[in-house]
Amino acid sequence: MELPKLNFSANFDFKLKKNKDKIFIYDLVRKNWFLLTPEEWVRQHWILYFLKIKNYAASALIVEKKIEINNVTKRLDLLITEKTKPIILIECKAPNIKLTEKTFEQTARYNSIVCAEEIILSNGIQHITAKFIDENYIFEPKEF
Repeated sequence: MELPKLNFSANFDFKLKKNKDKIFIYDLVRKNWFLLTPEEWVRQHWILYFLKIKNYAASALIVEKKIEINNVTKRLDLLITEKTKPIILIECKAPNIKLTEKTFEQTARYNSIVCAEEIILSNGIQHITAKFIDENYIFEPKEF
């Protein structure tokens, strides 16, 4: 699997291992090895961004949290908390997935359950960031 260079200013060191014909990546938050899918590649960049660049403790990051929307179980990719309060919700897509209004609406629906102050929708190449202020999303371009 050719791993694409993602749009982050920092270079991260990942623990990778190969087992037969599959590649696995070590998750510092879940403390386990996971199959390296394109979406997982993006998620692991965000995890290391918040651990290494923003200096959050691993306990402040919640990975693949289950939520229920209209009696359907969904999973959040990554939630950043401060003293258990949801601060940033990150929805990760594979690098080849185009970020559209529809994918942003999915993230906003998830956030209607968790009520984070900010959301990030990312395919690793493009990042869309928005703050939730007065019942509206205000888009704020940021560099990562």
